Amino acid sequence: MTTSLARTVLAELRAVAEPERAPAMQAYMKSAMPYLGVSSVPLRQTCKAVFAGLAWSDAAAWQADVLAIWRSAQFREQRYAAIELTGLRAARGFQTTEALPMYEEMAVTGAWWDHVDNIAGPRFWPLLQNDRAAMTAAMRAWAHDDDMWKRRSAIICQLHAKEKTDLDLLYAAIEPSLESKEFFLRKAIGWALRQYARIDPDEVRRYVKANESRLSGLSRREALKRIGA
Repeated sequence: MTTSLARTVLAELRAVAEPERAPAMQAYMKSAMPYLGVSSVPLRQTCKAVFAGLAWSDAAAWQADVLAIWRSAQFREQRYAAIELTGLRAARGFQTTEALPMYEEMAVTGAWWDHVDNIAGPRFWPLLQNDRAAMTAAMRAWAHDDDMWKRRSAIICQLHAKEKTDLDLLYAAIEPSLESKEFFLRKAIGWALRQYARIDPDEVRRYVKANESRLSGLSRREALKRIGA
């Protein structure tokens, strides 16, 4: 269902679009969904203006607005706007595992790295902080899911955790995909390890060495990119 907020988002995005840029943006992202031609800076500025002053009485109302924009999207920038709405300051109190089914729908139907990485990276860490036990159990389950994007989400869910990284969860999320031939899973493994290497490079070197025969070359290179062998 299209809401007034969803209609306003589309209208304001159209107003700042550069249609001549749209074909190249679509080709770069290998997207079946067309683009309007709105680059990242004007998109964020537009979202900031449209979403200014928004507040919700409860999490259900916030999720309804997010999903209305997401589901009614005709252009990829509308989906980017929906993701922007999930990170609004006014929604901070709603970042619990009650939001996970919404994020799951967005990851599975978005089914590409630009959507998934902007959900699982920045949004899942607050969920882990706010509901550690339930979110950890969910990510362990997602790590075994048939859907590649849910697996990728589980692997990168602690990108923002820094010294609070749960190593047991990180390795449990990686394990089911350790020998996968999927590029986006191999890349995610390397990315997650590289992020943790900022905190404990020796541990990442140890893990890579211990799993040298199982890790892909891509995962190893990514993991050790900043710290060396």
